[in-house]
Amino acid sequence: MSGEGARALAFEVGAADAGERLDRFLARAADARGLGLSRTRLKAMIEGGAVAVGGVEARDPAAKLREGARIAVALPSAAPSQAEGEDLPLDVVYEDAHLIVVDKPAGLVVHPAPGHASGTLVNALIRHCGVGLSGIGGVKRPGIVHRLDKDTSGLIVAAKTDAAHHGLAALFADHGRMGSLKREYCALVWGAPDAAAGVIDAPLGRHPLHREKMAVVPAGRGRRATTRWRLVERLGPASLIACRLETGRTHQIRVHFAHIGCPLLGDSVYGAAFKTKASLLSPAARAALAALGRQALHAATLAFDHPVSGERLAFERAPPEDFMRLVSALRETAARGGA
Repeated sequence: MSGEGARALAFEVGAADAGERLDRFLARAADARGLGLSRTRLKAMIEGGAVAVGGVEARDPAAKLREGARIAVALPSAAPSQAEGEDLPLDVVYEDAHLIVVDKPAGLVVHPAPGHASGTLVNALIRHCGVGLSGIGGVKRPGIVHRLDKDTSGLIVAAKTDAAHHGLAALFADHGRMGSLKREYCALVWGAPDAAAGVIDAPLGRHPLHREKMAVVPAGRGRRATTRWRLVERLGPASLIACRLETGRTHQIRVHFAHIGCPLLGDSVYGAAFKTKASLLSPAARAALAALGRQALHAATLAFDHPVSGERLAFERAPPEDFMRLVSALRETAARGGA
């Protein structure tokens, strides 16, 4: 059995588990011990020779087990992440052995990428969590199953264990349609939708001319995208909107509201044609918009059932000060009937 230097685990098959598949038995047994090992990772370990049944290497995840069989698992230490940990400020909203919830500031990139090899949320989480990262897929890294744009602030959750990563991935793939996930965003948009609430159901894909942008495209060329929204407050030439996502496409809220003629304030990519709208604002509101310097979008609510314990977790964070200063200035503009 491979796994030199690995941590040894031992299990025995009881009468109730006789005839069970090896990978399913190990997934249940590992979960009962709180080891945070997904069935996918265990299957890879079996196929890689890290599991022995009755002293004989077992490489078939579907092998049926006999009562009394002794199973040995060589659990390798998680490999270090290729990303370096960095001492960056983090606003930690919640943390336990399996996951961490952070209020991400605007301007912070989530994942290392070309042009952003360091200074990202992943770098900060690797440093903050340290030995608490037991390994996602065998690598000591945070498992991030949803993203926020660099210039979008708000709540984001990351897994610290395989078990949490597997559960969170399933929740976010469902986007709350059937599961426990709830996400709500605050957005400031130009103009006002025609109703008090509604649904934008329009497929998204790459812009046909500007490949760095997303766009509403014909159904055959894009992926389904649905945004539910409600009008929170009319603010003169702008509106405060609450949005809930049924899908999680790149730039979804920004593209959808631009599509209905209400792009986000400060969005230089999808709302550039609305720059002249700033002339309708009071001097204080124009100054607050310029100071914001980004799209006015904040992930305010995040709620879900804990993927390991089943406990209901719910978090809310108000938008940052620069966002709220703009809201206050817009209220003054609205009270004056315009500029």
